[in-house]
Amino acid sequence: MQRAPTSWVIDPDDPRAPPQELWDRMTPEERQRVLDTLPSEFEVSEASPPEGDFHFNPKVAARDTLGGYFQSIGRRVYLACELPVYDAAGRMVAPDLIAVLDVEMKERACWSVSAEGKGVHLALDILWNERSKKKLEDSAARHASLGIPEYFVFDRRRRRLRGFRLAAGSARYQPIAPHEGRLTSAVLDLDLGLEGDRLCFYHALARLPEPREVLARLGAMVDDLAARIEDAEQRIEDAEQRLDEERQRADETERRLAEALAELEGLRRERG
Repeated sequence: MQRAPTSWVIDPDDPRAPPQELWDRMTPEERQRVLDTLPSEFEVSEASPPEGDFHFNPKVAARDTLGGYFQSIGRRVYLACELPVYDAAGRMVAPDLIAVLDVEMKERACWSVSAEGKGVHLALDILWNERSKKKLEDSAARHASLGIPEYFVFDRRRRRLRGFRLAAGSARYQPIAPHEGRLTSAVLDLDLGLEGDRLCFYHALARLPEPREVLARLGAMVDDLAARIEDAEQRIEDAEQRLDEERQRADETERRLAEALAELEGLRRERG
């Protein structure tokens, strides 16, 4: 009995992953064609306007800060910014930051839940331009419908941080209650908080340094080490100069002593 052919047409105005039952019937070649067809880049439009520094910088800082931390402790956490996430359960989403635990660390054009075999564990959106309460509620509902366990929203202009977590056995988010001004992420095993208009991550009471801070510290350490080396080299040079002067004085003393002995020997001969 021949297998019925399967196909999936991507709507460029609303790209979606195929339903799971269709994905399960596809051959590996058909699945790869779908993955190759799902768009990873989109034209600039009013729905997805270009971003400025106020939006771009904290997004990249969050990714790099978390990436450096997890690499330092040997924990595999895949992080990506604005990566399209395709799930058979609903429309594509592309959060400012996603985190997925314990997966292969490689570059991806998109995240296909069907192909990867697991969904996104955490999503973070950063706001600069104002959004209505309805749009924020719709965004949270969409992420919840995809089964993303945690969703955070950082409103930089208003200096406000909110977090949501799926309740057990539910497809709806519940707000994460702040503790001492911070929100705990069970996924990351870290706290999130604000320092002014800056999004920060904390392990216990210690704030994770951003890469630029680490580079600044390394730069200061290198400069300090270079200054110490230069000082040590100068002291060595000064010591060598003093030693050379001592040798010259010793040679002069030895020369004068030899002359005195020679003169004394001459006087003895004259008397003899």
